[in-house]
Amino acid sequence: QMQLVQSGGGLVRPGGSLTLSCTGSGFTFSHNAMSWYRQAPGKDRELVARIAVAGSSTHYADFVNDRFTISRDDAKKTVYLELSSLKPEDTAVYYCGIGWSAWYWGQGTQVTVAS
Repeated sequence: QMQLVQSGGGLVRPGGSLTLSCTGSGFTFSHNAMSWYRQAPGKDRELVARIAVAGSSTHYADFVNDRFTISRDDAKKTVYLELSSLKPEDTAVYYCGIGWSAWYWGQGTQVTVAS
């Protein structure tokens, strides 16, 4: 059974940092691109970052502006999203997904940026 289990997230002050993790099972993790999306209240889900097989390439949404880093550890079947210089507008539920354009999602994890 295919599964993505997310961890990390929480409440952080503006300017702070967090690392999100997403561990996959039930599929060949190393054969798949992985991605992170987010959805703020009242807004559509939007792409944050994605990473190709073997980390051969990455892509970030324009709003990231070098504040976030996506990485993967295929031995651990885990993809990471390091968030830094967080802003209140980064508040959202963050989802990891399988695929360059995700077709299967994790359960989501809340990131709240507030003072």
